[in-house]
Amino acid sequence: MSLFAEHIQQLLDAAAQSAASGDETCSGMTILIGQDNGIHMIAASDGADWDWPLDSLATERGARAAYRITNRNGSVRVEGREGSRRCVMETTSPARTARLLLGA
Repeated sequence: MSLFAEHIQQLLDAAAQSAASGDETCSGMTILIGQDNGIHMIAASDGADWDWPLDSLATERGARAAYRITNRNGSVRVEGREGSRRCVMETTSPARTARLLLGA
């Protein structure tokens, strides 16, 4: 697995664990990795930057990699962009899966 895909998997695991623990403090986050490996994090509540498409935001900010984490309706999704590579991983919480299976 590439380092790019590993980063997306690690972010997905951390976000899913946070969501499973009931942590509702952050419904979304964008992480930009600069050319100098500096990290810039943007919370969904920060407004204007959150509305940008991920690739456009990465280009505007000069980031070499960008990740967007969203948590909606019991699903956690991580979108990653690095150069020409794109990847999306998504998982559903065990509670949501149980509700779907039980029809509740």
